[in-house]
Amino acid sequence: MMGSPLWAPRSWPKGPEGPRGGAGSRRMRVRLRSPGLGGGGGGGVVMRFRAKMVDVGCLNHFTRVSVTIAKLAKTCTLRLTVDKLYFILSDKVANGGVSMWCELSQGNFFDEFQMEGIAEEYNEIYLELTAENLSRALKTAQNAKTVKIKLTNKHCPCLTIAVELPSLSSSSRIVTHDIPVGVIPRKLWIDFREPRVPDFDVSIYLPMLKIMKSVVERMKNISNYIVIEANLSGEMNLKIETDLVSVTTHFKDLGNPPWTSEDTSQGRDPDRMSEVRIDIRKLLQFLAGQQVNPTKALCNIASNRLVHFILLHEDVSLQYFIPALA
Repeated sequence: MMGSPLWAPRSWPKGPEGPRGGAGSRRMRVRLRSPGLGGGGGGGVVMRFRAKMVDVGCLNHFTRVSVTIAKLAKTCTLRLTVDKLYFILSDKVANGGVSMWCELSQGNFFDEFQMEGIAEEYNEIYLELTAENLSRALKTAQNAKTVKIKLTNKHCPCLTIAVELPSLSSSSRIVTHDIPVGVIPRKLWIDFREPRVPDFDVSIYLPMLKIMKSVVERMKNISNYIVIEANLSGEMNLKIETDLVSVTTHFKDLGNPPWTSEDTSQGRDPDRMSEVRIDIRKLLQFLAGQQVNPTKALCNIASNRLVHFILLHEDVSLQYFIPALA
């Protein structure tokens, strides 16, 4: 069996860090009263978050990430730390649900980024939100001069997105979106940890996602289930089978990540296939939702247990877990 891959995003090259907010920036102070947040009963907990994007390329990239998240999850958790943002979907794989973990380095997107969590030792913020609300708001900012995002309290906690649009007059046009969020108490943070990557049997690079999507779309018209199988010789097959028909699409010369060479050197047959049978609709949802344009796309197969997809794009990593069907 193969160990967990050393794929962690921090080990991949990142772009240059963007400037952070200076000391003179005005900071938004939000007091949210919620039992259990600070471990002090029903007392008020002060959290601060404010960020600003100016670069159009960064804004469009962040929008594409938000669109991808919205296509993969109706609601998700946004985790904010000093250095990173995370979009998390933590349905229990053991119960047949998918899981998602998307990690972004804030310095590669934001010109200003200021946050203060619930306490010095717990300097994080966890928010539950409807993913489509975020992507819809960001879509209005395609030609914006600036976009500001801040945590506010308007009858309920909100992520307020202020979009400054170009104007022919001297005054600016500002469109504001208030996205309701739920503040997740610290005692529940354990439910949103990074999913554990199980020991897997095969790790392989994926073919072009558009080609893979086209194949799976056609197969979906025939069967509700699909078998993904791969080996250490860079071969992957997508298979469906019904009482009337059996269809297999073969991919060759895909390549395997460097860490798989250890298993080959230990005497494992590189041509032996490992497979997993999954819900074809969940696979298609993953493929159809991609807007990230990854520079690397990998698939880890734990035979008859789950398939683990990894998409990497310098400053963004996306993990997606689909459990096997019995």
